[in-house]
Amino acid sequence: MVMLAFPRELRLLTPRHFDYVFQQPQRASSPEITILGRLNELGYPRIGLTIAKKNVKRAHERNRIKRLTREYFRLHQHELPSMDFVILVRKGVADLNNQEITETLGKLWRRHCRLARGS
Repeated sequence: MVMLAFPRELRLLTPRHFDYVFQQPQRASSPEITILGRLNELGYPRIGLTIAKKNVKRAHERNRIKRLTREYFRLHQHELPSMDFVILVRKGVADLNNQEITETLGKLWRRHCRLARGS
């Protein structure tokens, strides 16, 4: 049985963790969402979210996007390469429904899986 928890170790928590990804990221983008990724030595993926008020005005929309992103990550963490991921969102993301956000995340993460295998 595979555990699908989302413990603290799977999160990017400090500015240093985020800076590490921003230095030399692999990039996968859609018009609304960008996922930056960088290989880590930990043996498991980690995730960090940056959702600016400038791009998503309402708190409940920001929370919805975070919730969907974390849930997708939680369910698919065992398929993802050992990378640190930072999710950046742009203005139009609040207009997407839950299914569209989930499909976009899936597409971008599959692209990261291909990039990781290629390197």
